[in-house]
Amino acid sequence: MNSPVSPPLSLWRRFLLRRDGSLVNPGIANEPQFPIENELLGVTEKVSPRRRIWLRFKRNRLGYWSLIIFSSLYLLSLLGEFISNDKPLVIHHEQEWYFPLFKDYPETVFGGKLPIFTDYNDPYIRKLLADNSSFAIYPPNPFYYDTLNYYSDTRHYPGPPDEQNLLGTDIAGYDIVARLIYGFRTSVTFGLGLTIVGTILGVIIGAAQGYFAGKVDLITQRVIEIWGSMPELYLLIIFSSLFEPSLLLLFVLLSLFGWIFLSDYVRAEFLRNRQLEYVKAAKAMGLSHIQIIWRHILPNSLTPVITFLPFRMSAAIMALASLDFLGLGVQAPAPSLGQLLLQGKENLDAWWIAVAAFTVLVSTLLLLTFMGEALRNAIDTRMSDVNTSNH
Repeated sequence: MNSPVSPPLSLWRRFLLRRDGSLVNPGIANEPQFPIENELLGVTEKVSPRRRIWLRFKRNRLGYWSLIIFSSLYLLSLLGEFISNDKPLVIHHEQEWYFPLFKDYPETVFGGKLPIFTDYNDPYIRKLLADNSSFAIYPPNPFYYDTLNYYSDTRHYPGPPDEQNLLGTDIAGYDIVARLIYGFRTSVTFGLGLTIVGTILGVIIGAAQGYFAGKVDLITQRVIEIWGSMPELYLLIIFSSLFEPSLLLLFVLLSLFGWIFLSDYVRAEFLRNRQLEYVKAAKAMGLSHIQIIWRHILPNSLTPVITFLPFRMSAAIMALASLDFLGLGVQAPAPSLGQLLLQGKENLDAWWIAVAAFTVLVSTLLLLTFMGEALRNAIDTRMSDVNTSNH
């Protein structure tokens, strides 16, 4: 009896297998690590496929630095409460330590006269916290995304940039810097969540279509065609009029359609790979459908999934901004880049609103695009070889 034929392992198949020593293709064959060509990466030692992908990615400086910048900005936005907030980070008053970020204190604790929560932008409170026996450490930007500065010298809103509000204020008097920080965090988190859900649904449905084929593929494909032909924008308008617009509502509605494009690619990969010898060998060994799909076909079909992730994320961010711009998304005072763009369109004399929101949104999309291009070239060795020959 002939031994099973080793499958043609894709780069991402090798990436998901064992990292140390040799790479193991579960239940089929062992595969050694591969030397990296001098003309591609300038090294001669043998490296793992994971290392090879990373080196290819780093070789694209634009994509590599885009990843660093984007990750740093998102990490800073996750720490937004420590960067832009209307509460001090820490207060030392009368030999006691207070942490307003985590607990609200009445102003009587700090020498005030009213038993209400402390307004730390009140000049009177700031004076009490600045005496010799007390001190307070404030965030770099002393405004939260919904902070109204009642003590500002600005006579009308939107207010132009000044010493207090570095990028000015919007039509409600909210600080632009704070709304950009939290709006960026909301957009990226929304896009990341939508990408993850869409990817999971697309992979599951596409894998089932491609692997089982036949009637399963035919019926599912007809259902997808009908579902994909439904007017997504009109459905969003209808549901936004029936329910209060919220991020959760937008997330659910967009998730219902966000998987369709990816399922087609996964389906095509599974239809191709299911005919290969290693799948037939796995079936002959008595492996279950789940084992064959999860351990053998899926890792060889992940290339289009991985390469589309940054582009899918940028599309999700753009979709949220577009819906907010049309008034179908979240409502004020929730931070939103699309709302700022709408305010900029309606207040052309307040140029700082549109310029700030447009700069952040376009920069985010450009960074994701550069990352996607670099990731695609790193995974697809043919693209890397072409780029190398062009250089």
